[in-house]
Amino acid sequence: MASAVPRFSFIFHAPAAAVDACKAAIFKAGAGRYPGPGSYTECCWSVKGTGQFRPGATANPNIGSVGALEHVEEVRVETICVGEDVARRAVAALKE
Repeated sequence: MASAVPRFSFIFHAPAAAVDACKAAIFKAGAGRYPGPGSYTECCWSVKGTGQFRPGATANPNIGSVGALEHVEEVRVETICVGEDVARRAVAALKE
């Protein structure tokens, strides 16, 4: 009997303006492919929200200022990665 390929939930938060580029990158890496019938690709679930953070003294923030509380409109994206190799490629793509 063949062993099952592991499935991983892949979740990230990004500013709304960056979400389409982030999704394109992870989908190109193989994330979001549903393993069932129908050959579905680019599957995900997204929800808008407000992120909050305060950059510490050693931070180099892309948004906000060191020590200042920041609120940013963000999107949470959830998708699936079938196989550890796909999950690793999706993480690498998101970091680029």
